[in-house]
Amino acid sequence: MTITLSQKSLIKLEGANPDLARVIKRAATLSSIDFTVLEVLRTPARQKELVAKGASKTMKSRHLPRADGKSCAVDIAPMDGGQVSWAWPLYHKLAPIIKQAAKDEGVPIEWGGDWRSFKDGPHWQLPWAQYP
Repeated sequence: MTITLSQKSLIKLEGANPDLARVIKRAATLSSIDFTVLEVLRTPARQKELVAKGASKTMKSRHLPRADGKSCAVDIAPMDGGQVSWAWPLYHKLAPIIKQAAKDEGVPIEWGGDWRSFKDGPHWQLPWAQYP
């Protein structure tokens, strides 16, 4: 019951707040569902592009680097047959694993799939209150 994060995923996680990176790495040790890191750090130009396309709703994204140069958000996706899956049932199976990893690490976390509007299955972020 463990997966191995790819080198690409590990490199992307270098741009994440260390607490967030630790949660995702812990989740890999708990998960039987293969997943990949899609995106961590974003430039303001990339964020503007995503807002224009409707893929994001804000220019205050947690993906944008903080003063320390790190992101407080990560997008991950389950893999199915070696391909990224956008199937919601897989995100719902993966979510409890990420939440358990966060609990194990003592890190508060928010999932875009729990949002009331604009559900975002791949998105995980550290809360603004604890990580301004």
